Amino acid sequence: MDEDSNVVLFAPFGGSVPDPDFFLESVLDGWERQQRGKDFASGTIGSRRSLVVQLVDFSGHYPWQWTLADADDFFSHARGIRNLAHATVRSYQTAIKLFCDFACDPRYDWNEQCARLFGAGFAQVITELNRISHAQPTDARPAKRPFTQRELQQLFDLADLEVQRVINSGRRAPIAAWRDAVALKAAYSWGLRSNELRHLQLVDLSRNHRAPYFGDYGVVRVRWGKPHRGSAKKVRSVLTVWEWSVDVVRDWVTNGLPHYGEPLTDLFPTSKGNVVGESHLLGRLRAFIDELGFPPGLDIHSFRRSYATHLIIGEGFDVAFVQMQLGHEHASTTSIYALPSPDYQTRALQQIHERTLAAAKQLPRRREP
Repeated sequence: MDEDSNVVLFAPFGGSVPDPDFFLESVLDGWERQQRGKDFASGTIGSRRSLVVQLVDFSGHYPWQWTLADADDFFSHARGIRNLAHATVRSYQTAIKLFCDFACDPRYDWNEQCARLFGAGFAQVITELNRISHAQPTDARPAKRPFTQRELQQLFDLADLEVQRVINSGRRAPIAAWRDAVALKAAYSWGLRSNELRHLQLVDLSRNHRAPYFGDYGVVRVRWGKPHRGSAKKVRSVLTVWEWSVDVVRDWVTNGLPHYGEPLTDLFPTSKGNVVGESHLLGRLRAFIDELGFPPGLDIHSFRRSYATHLIIGEGFDVAFVQMQLGHEHASTTSIYALPSPDYQTRALQQIHERTLAAAKQLPRRREP
């Protein structure tokens, strides 16, 4: 295989029959290099490559033999038999579309080489005819919901009680129970995703000179934010809103974290030096929810939902502020995510109420008979 800046050429050795598997690997390797050049994460590249192979195995056809029917059957099976989520299937379709776009692009010459070797060429099999539309700015499942203020208080009280119960029972790891209680509170306090929460380090906590009363905990630097389309992690700064959050984390850093030894780096470590696992936190949360008997629809992400909802609806923060806190690219995502009414709706309702009250005050009083 000869490669220059624009064209990749493939040629079999000698006069042997072209090997389709070897050719497919070459195309996939070229696609991988292209994606690395676009700064996609290794995990994203690997999963996309695996998906192409899955479609080959499912259809029994190589990509240059694919038809729209092959793609339709594959994704119908994903939705109807495997019961994959709407958003998951759409992401799979995006991966196949990107692969076909790459293979069909004349600047890479794969189509020409394929036609010469196998008498067929690549074609796009994901079109507007069979692609799942993305009509909403969020794919949140309707069953999922935020915590109410009362539920949060009961949950945090139970998490604190669990530490004392571990101590009274003589079991080991009361520090781990304390760590988990602080982690759940931190997830809500700064509206963090699970991965963002787990990878927090002491260096990510800093002062906000406009809010000196929060001390060294006025800003949380999130370095493991959700990436955009498989690229590098997004970084953002989240401002501290509630003073009680500072008290919780400061107490943990001062009195709890040193039990894990030196040097102190991760905010929520394990005894083996790793960051606390997502499955562990989810298991702890589910145990609390079951004990409290809360209605279904709650998970770790519910802390983030609650954060947005309570700031916008409960405390009147501007949607733009919450959007920056959450790291959303679009304000519409924050609005639907937090379930508030858009500002113009709120203003219109307020104006109607004010006019109604003003008209009521101007009505003449009825004379008593």
